[in-house]
Amino acid sequence: MFAGIYTPSITPLRKDGSIDLENWEKHVDHLIAAGINGVLLFGSIGEFYAFTVEEKQEAIRHMTKHVAGRTQLLVGTGGTNQEEVIALTNYADECGADAAVIVSPYYFGPSEEVAEKYFSAIAENTKLPILLYNFPDRTGSDLTPELVARLAGKYESIVGIKDTVDNASHTRKIVQAVHPIRKDFSVLSGYDEYYLTNRVSGGAGILTGMTNVEPETFVAMHRAYERGDYAIAIQQATRVANLMRIYDASDLFITAIKAAVKVKGLPINTVAKEPALQASAQTEAAVRDILES
Repeated sequence: MFAGIYTPSITPLRKDGSIDLENWEKHVDHLIAAGINGVLLFGSIGEFYAFTVEEKQEAIRHMTKHVAGRTQLLVGTGGTNQEEVIALTNYADECGADAAVIVSPYYFGPSEEVAEKYFSAIAENTKLPILLYNFPDRTGSDLTPELVARLAGKYESIVGIKDTVDNASHTRKIVQAVHPIRKDFSVLSGYDEYYLTNRVSGGAGILTGMTNVEPETFVAMHRAYERGDYAIAIQQATRVANLMRIYDASDLFITAIKAAVKVKGLPINTVAKEPALQASAQTEAAVRDILES
């Protein structure tokens, strides 16, 4: 089961836009040392949509060797080409990844029937555990609790979901729909602020961007909740609520998170793949003020 605090890692880049594997290693090492339960390569914050298949394959091969079982390693293999998604998922499996995180097809905003057909085809042609990725604000369609339950009941390899919906009741309804069928199905929230709400609803935790910045805060919140020290868990959740302002410090939340990681001490460029607006000195100053508040 996938449970706890998971980080959808930023993808550090060089100034020319190529992947900076050396600093990526350092960042992931820091996350592991902080006690994160797992790391996702090529999620939304990891700019999965902006890299070629070849770039992803090289990074997956490199990072699976580097992580070497020290934490769970998830790989975002989603895209708009079903054959490429299947091939990349199988490649991640061959490299030793623990799971694939696959976003629903975007641009056309598929119907429930099309989404079910899509995920069924992937599950039937791969062996790696799959976490569905529901992000309707970006894909134009929602993976409903009923659809998730059908897929979970049909395919053992579909083991969980990242539910990035700014509505706690949506995630709760997924838990209530799926757990009578699959108690081991992992329901992770995609919003940093929803850890406690997720857990009291029967969910397994979060897979969220701000964990790149202060993984220790999230790990402390999770461990406090696990041992029943709810006062400490709430204290850490209050810190998380303050950190959420970082997302608004830049035109693109990805560059805001990269700026925050840089302010915290990792010597990275805050470059995001073009044509993104890049983080400015003002962005870094605003992020620093939030982190110090």
